[in-house]
Amino acid sequence: MNYTENLELSFFSNERPKPFLKWAGGKSQIIHKIEKELPIKIKKSKFITNYIEPFVGGGAFFFFLKSFYHVSNSVLIDINRELILCYKVVQKNPNELIKKLKKLEEDFLTKSAQERKEMFYNTRSLYNGRMNEFDYENYNFEWITRAAETIFLNKTCFNGLFRQNKKGEFNVPMGSYKNPKICNEKNIIHASYALKDTQIILGDFTLAEKFVTKDALLYYDPPYRPINKTSSFKSYSKDSFEDEDQIRLAEFFKKIDKKGAFQILSNSDPKNENPEDNFFDELYKNFNIKRIEANRMINCNGKLRGKINEIIITNY
Repeated sequence: MNYTENLELSFFSNERPKPFLKWAGGKSQIIHKIEKELPIKIKKSKFITNYIEPFVGGGAFFFFLKSFYHVSNSVLIDINRELILCYKVVQKNPNELIKKLKKLEEDFLTKSAQERKEMFYNTRSLYNGRMNEFDYENYNFEWITRAAETIFLNKTCFNGLFRQNKKGEFNVPMGSYKNPKICNEKNIIHASYALKDTQIILGDFTLAEKFVTKDALLYYDPPYRPINKTSSFKSYSKDSFEDEDQIRLAEFFKKIDKKGAFQILSNSDPKNENPEDNFFDELYKNFNIKRIEANRMINCNGKLRGKINEIIITNY
């Protein structure tokens, strides 16, 4: 079925697009808290001239804005090539992607537990094995198969994560979901519609600069700084994001501030673990810092999941 005909994303539609991948650090649970920090001008007009997201990840805030605000132009950037590949496939070939995902879902759900395990690890092995010779530069129909495999692994792996080792290999073990929703047909179509006029770019967050205009809105959701040694999760891609990268991002934030753009940045709050840790308070001392409550979802120890503070930084 093709849902693209007569599809409209209204402000109050229950059919709004949502992330098609589960992403560690995703913002679905705190979207409305981030929305409260939008510039008054945008909240009143429901209009965004130019939206730029340099660490798109799952894209929860982007999809939210595309549902409830009029976004004239949007640019999504991420350094993870598998993620960007998925976005481009959802944008360009949603129906072909759906066909492949339906086939994977049917095959997986009709298998025994042991057969499912074999299917998962065989798919993961082939997926990683093809990585070094895969053409990530030129869009072609092989991208559709790869995107389907990425989504399949994401929907059936432990905790629904996307994590890579230093070689860039997907290394999350199989999860224990009984009936995972591998193919969310309607959401893929709605996501494709939302991405219709969006520029999707592979690369470092600094690429955002050339798209910045006065009154543009930038939302930064970088890999979070771990709040303690056991909670570190930075392996969204083979390139880690260390403190020096957080500092580099802060310098970029200051640079873009001078261009007259609106900026929002979210990150973990190191004060959850150490009240004396002023890492972000010092980095962004000339900007507005607010602490909001969120749920910590990514931790192998369930007892360590719960309410924590995150920080929201704005330049207005």
